[in-house]
Amino acid sequence: MDLRTLMTYPIIQGPMAGGACTPELVAAVSNAGALGSLAGSALAPSVLVDQVREIRAQTSKPFLVNLFVQDVPAPRPEDVERGRELLRPLVRRLGWEEVPVPKQWCQDFAAQFEALLELKPAAASFTFDILRQDQVERLHAAGIPVIGTATTAAEALAWERVGADAVVASGVEAGGHRGTFLGPQEEAQVPARDLWAETVKAVHIPVIAAGGIMDGHDIRDALRLGAAAVQMGTAFLVCDESGIDPLYKQMLLTAQGQPTRLTRGLTGRYARGIENTFMREMEAVQKEVPAYPVQNALTGSIRSAAAAQANPELMSLWAGTGVARARGMPAAQLVQTLVAEMAEG
Repeated sequence: MDLRTLMTYPIIQGPMAGGACTPELVAAVSNAGALGSLAGSALAPSVLVDQVREIRAQTSKPFLVNLFVQDVPAPRPEDVERGRELLRPLVRRLGWEEVPVPKQWCQDFAAQFEALLELKPAAASFTFDILRQDQVERLHAAGIPVIGTATTAAEALAWERVGADAVVASGVEAGGHRGTFLGPQEEAQVPARDLWAETVKAVHIPVIAAGGIMDGHDIRDALRLGAAAVQMGTAFLVCDESGIDPLYKQMLLTAQGQPTRLTRGLTGRYARGIENTFMREMEAVQKEVPAYPVQNALTGSIRSAAAAQANPELMSLWAGTGVARARGMPAAQLVQTLVAEMAEG
């Protein structure tokens, strides 16, 4: 796969679930010569269709759609109740006595996949697990290149074996959820630059570097290590077109000196964000909470209420280790700035 057919510059805007990747952001990035990404994991198939239509109304350039590879869970009632019990001390801060049980745990990936085949984006990327070979073949038959996500070289090799056209090598510095699917998540915490180099040596397909990349100098370093392109999340999260809560955006733009770290407590899967009360209070019990997506659904109402109350201490403030270097500006200006920095000595 020649990634240069998808973009003028070797820059992919990371697919960030939770409303960040508005059609306006995706289109602006692609129009600027990079590759915009629509985070479709939390979208019902009909909403996915609507948002792709909105993007296509704003750009004729390529963009990709990202989905989480996951089954709809059927958790035991006692596990759900245990998860709610562990969250009770936190929800009392909101004036609640109980954690509401959500109407659904996650979107139906099988239905999303069928919608994706009909939409035929320029590429599709996948996180959290790996596709079957027959699924990859169906995407290829529809003319859709496949990009996997790996947190170890072994995962990258697994994606190559099922026929992926490229793979994102996501280092531990990356913000948001870890895409680990082989082995314990705790053991898939390879520093970005080590992972990029290991993955480039391990596979024959193009490697897309991710994790801690914030400026053009970081991009140049990744390309020197053999990456064909980079994927940047936190850098685009603070762009004007990003759809995240304004308080969340402000927390990212003023994050000087605030640590980020991995937590399982908020969603049941390790994810990196700015440390806050939610993380600290769940630390002791984070290995006991239900696995993603159950814990993610249970905490969704808490995080939404915290945002409504302008309380960042109970929100999910996903961000990579480079967040202190985040720069708020229009997406097109960020792409232009990154390209200019890449050209510097």
